[in-house]
Amino acid sequence: MGNIIGRTEEIKRLTDYVNSDKAEFLVVFGRRRVGKTFLIKQFFNEKFTFYLSGAENAAKTEQLFNFATALHEYSGTKYPLVDSWQKAFEQLKEYLQSVKTRGRKVIFIDELSWLDNAKSGFLSAFEYFWNTYASSKKEIFLVVCGSATSWIMNKIIKNRGGLHNRVTRQIFLQPFTLNETEQFLKSKKIVMPRFQIAELYMIMGGIPYYLEQLEKQYSLPQNVDNLFFRKNSILREEYSKIYHSLFKSPKKYMQVIETLAQKRKGMTRDEVAKFSGISNGGGLTNILEELELCGFIAMNDNFSTTKKNKLYQLTDFYSLFYLHFVKDKKGTNSDYWTTLTDNTSHRAWSGFSFELLCQSHIEQIKRALSIGGVVSYISGWRSKDAENGAQIDLIIDRNDNVINLCEMKFSNKEFIITKDYDKILQNKKWTFSEETQTKKALHTTMVTTFGVKKNEYWHNIESEVTMNDFFKKL
Repeated sequence: MGNIIGRTEEIKRLTDYVNSDKAEFLVVFGRRRVGKTFLIKQFFNEKFTFYLSGAENAAKTEQLFNFATALHEYSGTKYPLVDSWQKAFEQLKEYLQSVKTRGRKVIFIDELSWLDNAKSGFLSAFEYFWNTYASSKKEIFLVVCGSATSWIMNKIIKNRGGLHNRVTRQIFLQPFTLNETEQFLKSKKIVMPRFQIAELYMIMGGIPYYLEQLEKQYSLPQNVDNLFFRKNSILREEYSKIYHSLFKSPKKYMQVIETLAQKRKGMTRDEVAKFSGISNGGGLTNILEELELCGFIAMNDNFSTTKKNKLYQLTDFYSLFYLHFVKDKKGTNSDYWTTLTDNTSHRAWSGFSFELLCQSHIEQIKRALSIGGVVSYISGWRSKDAENGAQIDLIIDRNDNVINLCEMKFSNKEFIITKDYDKILQNKKWTFSEETQTKKALHTTMVTTFGVKKNEYWHNIESEVTMNDFFKKL
């Protein structure tokens, strides 16, 4: 096994799957750049019986040529170039039957969706190969990957045709946690205090490819300038590539992303339709579902309300940062982030992004509150009283008759609860109690970077979680 940072659970699952006594069809999916291909290649030390990767925007003839080239490389036999996927998979079958080595025959097909050109016949040929040959051979271990998560879900996992219920295993690969991000930085000899690691995560998330671009001789602000604010810098150009590579008609998907970026508290479906200009029908339903499947947005439960009032929220750190600071920025300034002073825009972004950081580390928050083993439900809440405007972005509703009302605050020092802020907290708790009529105990929980300063108002909160708790391994 190669040098894999973190991914402990995924490695355990892969080991179990490989050691099963039947044919396996594993689908690995997740956001672009999250490290799907790296994980599979490193786990198997790139020792595959056959490996093929789809080529983006390539014609059927080019994809078949790549297939023939790969087959020649692994078999040592010069198979004739064919004009259909049916014939190509027959060649693969013939080659696999000729392999006499004992143990698993690992077939890895990467970027599967890119092979499925219009009228190419790829999917039907792939189905036929699995159903009539591979599925009955217990030595076969088929792995497919794809960044186009919606395609993977609709065409493979939820397939209603020949591949219906044929997938035996699934791994949805998530971005690194803060713990894994810290491990990754240490492996690259990059020295950063945890506050900066958290800020780094708030900028680009736990996406291994983005983290790989950091250079240890530069500070965090210098790295951000190099990656985002110089002409043709790699992450300045990434935004459009993400959505164009995942969706056939990316414009409306980007409209939704850019609409949600404008409101940190999230939007109802009706609000998304209104402010994006996209008709509130089936098309919007598909866009929202696919963005959620790909991990760019989340639909958050609204405490004690119907699905109609659930809130959609942008959850992709990179997209949020890009839209706040890079998109439509005229010209380039190679030291923009280095010289940026605390301003309204920066405070708005850091507050929003820190809330996302908290929401992406819910299990660590629960562990810090010693409720990891308690069944609980995560939601948010918005007051019905528009004039009051009370809102709680993170609620942990516990089966032990306690509800944690979480307040998330980003600060470069201890957070101070002032007299005015204490009134806000008390008002939120009272309004929540009155509107929901809950009988459970309400605990105000502060989730901050460096903790809450102990003053006369500190005693009015029941519990607190700090940034260091996010770095703990589960």
